[in-house]
Amino acid sequence: MTDLIEASAVELARRVRAGDLPATEVVEAHLDRIDAMDGEINAFVTVTAEMAREEAAAVERAVERGEDPGPLAGVPVAVKDLENVAGVRTTFGSKPLEDTIAEETALFVERLREAGAVVIGKTNTPEFGHKGTTDNLVTGATGTPFDPSRNAGGSSGGSAAAVAARMAPIAQGSDGGGSVRIPSAWCGVYGLKPTYRRIPRPSEPDAFSHTPFSQLGPHARTVEDAALMLDVMAGPGPGDPFVAPDDGADYLGALERDVSDLRVAYCPDLGTFPLDERVRDVVDDAVGAFEECGATVERVESVFEHSHTELYDSWMTGWLVKFGALAENLRESEGVDYLGTDREDTTPAFADAIETGNDISGVAYKRADNVRTSAFLAVQDLLAEYDLLVSATLAVSPVENRDDGNTVGPTEVNGEPVDPLVGWCLTYPFNMTGHPSASIPAGLDEDGLPVGLQLTGRRFEDETVLAASAAFERERPWQDTYDAV
Repeated sequence: MTDLIEASAVELARRVRAGDLPATEVVEAHLDRIDAMDGEINAFVTVTAEMAREEAAAVERAVERGEDPGPLAGVPVAVKDLENVAGVRTTFGSKPLEDTIAEETALFVERLREAGAVVIGKTNTPEFGHKGTTDNLVTGATGTPFDPSRNAGGSSGGSAAAVAARMAPIAQGSDGGGSVRIPSAWCGVYGLKPTYRRIPRPSEPDAFSHTPFSQLGPHARTVEDAALMLDVMAGPGPGDPFVAPDDGADYLGALERDVSDLRVAYCPDLGTFPLDERVRDVVDDAVGAFEECGATVERVESVFEHSHTELYDSWMTGWLVKFGALAENLRESEGVDYLGTDREDTTPAFADAIETGNDISGVAYKRADNVRTSAFLAVQDLLAEYDLLVSATLAVSPVENRDDGNTVGPTEVNGEPVDPLVGWCLTYPFNMTGHPSASIPAGLDEDGLPVGLQLTGRRFEDETVLAASAAFERERPWQDTYDAV
């Protein structure tokens, strides 16, 4: 069954729809892989083996009846443990909620199932996705399959690690500060944060929680698989007040687009972030792939007028207020008191985030949007001249895991202080602005650890990001890197 775990989602679905491959066989191959690998990597919080078998059997019956079960027929998909699948626990990476059983299924999961996908399990995340590493007091740390002693990145670390380790062909992540792109970089997979609200994300009690811009997105080993997954999940949804209208985007069709007319701005550190030289060496080499595809690449010295600490403070203000409000909602609805009776079961950094968020005034919250506006306009101005902005995804290679549930990133890069939660990530500025942004496997550093290359495009030009990603993949294929996993 090795060929089944190596196959892309597109290939698996094609064979299942044609009747050449039973969907149950696909699921069993991936369940066997989880049994073999996940004890070391710790990507999954819950494996939904029986549910997956039942869903796969339903796909098989549809094929036998001559019906088309959908473009993801029989493809196992992993779901981040911040999102609900009815009848399955959603822990949110939070010990006080570790036994919560979801009563409803998230809209994007329903869409994946309608397309024939099979939910194989829920994947690990830090407590409520509050940091750029995956570790918590429920399940512990998730390791990158390239070196399980090092972190997979976060907050969708379980999803990215599951895909890299071939425990699932595709997986869902969510990205409020880089949480799809960060673990994609550290796990050597492709991850896409689409334009804000391409994919609807209804939520209660707060449907208007939009600061910073958080977006669902796919993890995959191929750009084609990510485009297919996006195609299934995207589109208007009635419960989301910010969801984008259908503009007829053809994500799969974009993959064959000629990119020789693209103008690419290359700024490896975005002009303000400290960047480890080992990372810089890899991305400096990788950006050459676009020139090899015929695109014009020009180096630019800076993007933003503010320092990375000023950008971070602006982004973090919205992030902290969001957690303060979340904690108050959970205290009212679930009786969980993260700053009181449940504090000893709470990740210290998450409790600190709630506490700090509670102390931020409404005026400070809104004034943070001044820097955010400047960042938005800076990206708009640059992308008025160029089609894409390319940079490193992260400033550093994967960090060592801790054994106490509190793995974080570095406190400094090249001697310059950075916040260990997300301050070493070049991703969060694009959550402030809403532009589509992807992390491509750029190569391996001198220690054999993955490095990500970040592509950012104009708002609602996700097809351009996908076209450039596919061209890069053709020029610099990364599939052989998984041989090390």
